[in-house]
Amino acid sequence: MVLGRPLSGPRLPPLRGKATHLVVLCHGYGADGNDLIGLAPHWQRALPTAAFVAPNAPEPCAGAPSGYQWFPIQRLDPAEMQRGVESAADALNSFLDAELARLELPPERLALVGFSQGTMMSLHVGLKRAVKPAAIVGYSGMLAGALEALPSDAPPILLVHGDADQMIPVQAMLAAAQSLGEAGAAVQWHIAGGVGHGIDPVGLEMGGGFIVQAFRGLLARRAPEVSCRLD
Repeated sequence: MVLGRPLSGPRLPPLRGKATHLVVLCHGYGADGNDLIGLAPHWQRALPTAAFVAPNAPEPCAGAPSGYQWFPIQRLDPAEMQRGVESAADALNSFLDAELARLELPPERLALVGFSQGTMMSLHVGLKRAVKPAAIVGYSGMLAGALEALPSDAPPILLVHGDADQMIPVQAMLAAAQSLGEAGAAVQWHIAGGVGHGIDPVGLEMGGGFIVQAFRGLLARRAPEVSCRLD
């Protein structure tokens, strides 16, 4: 992808004082930043000094004229997904660097949250940054392409997925959790019973709590096995 104008999207400043942390929310295919910035108020009380931002993806989406895409999707093919995340990685990385610089924050004070296609982007970019984020939370997504062994500073990861998701089957999340765990990441995962391609209150609460723990340094960055919670 050729970088055009910088990404932008809705922001929510800290509840109090200067930002000490940054949470970046990456929306799904055909949506925009307004779709995910709505998560921020649910987490603000637990993260009162965190800034939130939800950038619009870099390309207009042909399938949703008012929305955006990180990359085109014709089918859920691993090779196609791999090419897609690689093509959009520079745009997202540049945005992350600019936001951290704007807030005068070090790169380890970052958490990435993704939904669907945004989860693919968050995992791909977050695992490859020179200084890894504090955490990655992925809703209703999947891992794009193959995964090599991860370094010891790989961020802790939470994956949440509904078992009634008809757009990206829950098996994609289970495969991602297994691959990430085998590569050395500390992974937690949760299957939301009866939930489709969306986020339920339990998953929302889990995501916020996970970020709080990560920012406090309470989560392992490497684990020998995958842990899970199934309700």
